[in-house]
Amino acid sequence: MSLDKLIDEFDAKLQFLLEVLVRPETYAQIVAILIAYLMAYLIAGRVRKFFPRLQAPPPISSENPLNDLAYRSGKLLFPVISIVLLRTALEVSEFVLESNWIMQLGFAIALLLFFYSFVSVLIKNSFVASVFRWVGIPILLFYVAGVLGDIVAILESISLSIGNIDLSAYGVLRALIFGSLLFWLGRISNTTGQTIIRKQQSLDFRTREIVAKLFEIALFVVFILLLLQLLGINLTALAVFGGAVGVGLGFGLQSIASNFISGIIIIFDRSLSVGDYIELDDGRAGTVTKLNMRSTTLETFDGKDIVVPNEMFITTSFTNWTHQNNKQRYRVDFSVAYKTDVRNLVELVKEAVATHPQVLSGPELPFEERPDCEIDSFGDNGINMFVEFWIEGIDDGKNRVGGDLLLIILETLQGNGIEIPFPQRDLRIYPPTQAVQNPND
Repeated sequence: MSLDKLIDEFDAKLQFLLEVLVRPETYAQIVAILIAYLMAYLIAGRVRKFFPRLQAPPPISSENPLNDLAYRSGKLLFPVISIVLLRTALEVSEFVLESNWIMQLGFAIALLLFFYSFVSVLIKNSFVASVFRWVGIPILLFYVAGVLGDIVAILESISLSIGNIDLSAYGVLRALIFGSLLFWLGRISNTTGQTIIRKQQSLDFRTREIVAKLFEIALFVVFILLLLQLLGINLTALAVFGGAVGVGLGFGLQSIASNFISGIIIIFDRSLSVGDYIELDDGRAGTVTKLNMRSTTLETFDGKDIVVPNEMFITTSFTNWTHQNNKQRYRVDFSVAYKTDVRNLVELVKEAVATHPQVLSGPELPFEERPDCEIDSFGDNGINMFVEFWIEGIDDGKNRVGGDLLLIILETLQGNGIEIPFPQRDLRIYPPTQAVQNPND
């Protein structure tokens, strides 16, 4: 190209620029863009003032990710509102002005500002943020310039067929870009969702863990389906295949599936929790130490573990001693002689039993929860008595209260000269009778 031709082209572009600068609509578009940005700034400020979480950073001690997310999202208000206002102004300018390329330039700047703010505010990893900028900004520039459609058409023309599968450069590139985006979104959503679930103190620890795991599985399935859709895989055929596999697994793994569903039911209806003392219908009992999706582990007081399938807790009855109330009532039996002053004995035993540190006693308790001593029956050798008492927990293992109370009762009876009866038998010896002689002798 000759120097004269370059000079002519430069003169033509300079002449066009001068003509643009003298047009009133040019300054009108510039003023409209400035007004849109100013209004967006004012509106964003008012919104942040109305919602303090969008303006003030959360305290360092706060572990709720939603507070930090809300604060970071508040910084995106200005570019988002700018895009809305400039897009509206751009639509209006197409009907009013012959050339609105300045408005288009202002809208493109708003898009780039939003994308840059989004990456800077919400993506903490520097490497991921750099990848987003290097990939996203050129795509936005191509879109604003109006050449993105042409580039997509060129990439679609570069294709390869393998059997019934058609692969194009655009499809592969789209899968890589959006697959990486979905992977990142899935990871962030999973981390944030599980953190929020684990902070719900209204749920017990095991329920929080199960809900977090189910949330992770559901999120994984959703993003896999989205990725398959992006790859152009027919989900109808996949659904038919998945249904056939599900039927086969249902018949082959019926017991495992039943225990799995039973475990979910147990966790959500809270009929069992870690630490509960359970007595099965067949007499076995223990404390719940593990609550898994397939089975529940009970630890007995002699150190043995009982692994019970979850289905048993759904189909059979069991006793949960500590489900709603950890307080339990027990009784110990003893006997005294018939000559005992029972009324005085009752008060002595009540006071003695109340001295045990694990026995619930005191005037602040309801009358029915205080230690009580009563007559059970009249025996062959003495009066049969019993003591009822309440304790926190189970009377076994660490809480061997029954044996301690028997010792306390024994010491109380011995200290007050009260006799404990024992079986007695009277043996009478008669003189030997003389032998009867036979009269025939």
